Amino acid sequence: MQAPAARRMSRWLRHLVWIVPLVIFDIWFFGHRRGGGCEPPVSVEEPAAILEQEVAPETHPPWARLVYPTDQQGILQPGVPGVYQPTASGNPDSAMYGSVRTGSRGGRLVPTFHEGLDIAALRRDAQGRPLDEVRAVADGVVAHVNRFGGNSNYGVYVVLRHDDPIGRVFTLYAHLLSLAPGIQPGVVVKPGAVLGRMGNTSSSPIPMARGHLHFEIGLILNGQFGTWFRAKKLKPDHGACHGWNLLGLNPLDFLRFQKEKPEASFLDFMATVPSAFDILLAVRRKPDFFDRYPALWSGEQPGGAIVVACSENGVPLRGRAATAAERGQLGKLKSRIIRVHEDVLGRNGSRLLTRRAGVWVLAVAGEQWREMLLYPSLP
Repeated sequence: MQAPAARRMSRWLRHLVWIVPLVIFDIWFFGHRRGGGCEPPVSVEEPAAILEQEVAPETHPPWARLVYPTDQQGILQPGVPGVYQPTASGNPDSAMYGSVRTGSRGGRLVPTFHEGLDIAALRRDAQGRPLDEVRAVADGVVAHVNRFGGNSNYGVYVVLRHDDPIGRVFTLYAHLLSLAPGIQPGVVVKPGAVLGRMGNTSSSPIPMARGHLHFEIGLILNGQFGTWFRAKKLKPDHGACHGWNLLGLNPLDFLRFQKEKPEASFLDFMATVPSAFDILLAVRRKPDFFDRYPALWSGEQPGGAIVVACSENGVPLRGRAATAAERGQLGKLKSRIIRVHEDVLGRNGSRLLTRRAGVWVLAVAGEQWREMLLYPSLP
């Protein structure tokens, strides 16, 4: 007959048979989920193996067979009536990318930033609903689907991931009336694949008469954005594909560039995008963004501070370690605007920057942008 201590040891060893594999699985699973994909935090729909796939060095640009996102073929001619859908103001520029709109803030009118193109409907039914199909512009993988129009200003929308030599580039198709059958995360799509039907869905009502496709192309600021967002107890949760984190560049500029150079990569396009401001940031390590888009980083590892050239809405265009002299300028500050290219910044609709006592500094929105970019290693 076994002694009590021996019996306890025997039971403990039997438990190890299932405890050890479970612990190993948990470590693998949660480490795997931290990758820079664009999936919501919890979803049985999303095959992690597809979303977490790294871009191979020999990846070719996916844009050579690019098609337009609807049957509208006049996208490169914004001056032609009927190509783009303006806001209620009727101003044609309001359908374009940039600080093209005006909103109310604190009882005063201020410029606001529009991060995509609003493409008008070509066909409508008897009730005025758009009939246009919305299509994938290039080879890609469905990275995110929002099926509930009231959950986002984007309404019902789809995000595609495209593997480019620069890394993962994302296109977004918003305000859809409905989704095509089978469109779900992980599905591989070809150029021209139908994603859904143009509509007017949004958490902010859009009249049916102005139903349109909102189209964006851009990069993910931080692969761990979903963790940051949930730590703030914010809702609704769209994972890494939240609009704060998916930062768009001018789709019209990209489409024009691609028509001239169909074999070019997104990196080639980004080299043509001018900087709106250059910022010096205190850091503990190189941001996640430059780990995922290493071609946008130059030089050595940061020694406590970095310099980032940014678009008006905060897309990091290139980054490098700060020099010793620049680190000295930063002192105990968390950030310092080195220079502002006011001709590029224009109306400053993103309001990442503001002037205080004649000096450019990060505004409230800019401080949030800094926090999102540097998470989780904020200084």
